[in-house]
Amino acid sequence: MTQTATMTPEPQRLRALERANAVRLARAELKRRIADGQVGAAEVLLACPWEASSWAVGDLLMSQRRWGQTRCRKFLARNQISEVKRIEALTERQRRLLAAQLGRSRAFDSEPRLGIDRELALAGAA
Repeated sequence: MTQTATMTPEPQRLRALERANAVRLARAELKRRIADGQVGAAEVLLACPWEASSWAVGDLLMSQRRWGQTRCRKFLARNQISEVKRIEALTERQRRLLAAQLGRSRAFDSEPRLGIDRELALAGAA
């Protein structure tokens, strides 16, 4: 008995490489848009676009301005979520929780900062 193998037009490794390149380029563009403030990380969490589905939550958070490794770790530790967990693996409840907290932290970041002297004066006047 002889077995025949069906040949595909391109080897599987080339198709995988093309797919990986497409994901990498799309993810880089998304990362730029998040850093520029055009798209929020909360929006990405809720929408879960194809290019972000296999992205680690920590990488998504760190693509935002002013978000480093320490801030990301503390934020995720409060919610008991690993920073290497994929976005697609988050439950709907976890996504909504993170998105809600990101919305609040983004509003806090955009508030103008008062000088410490003025803050103390306002606190004393109240």
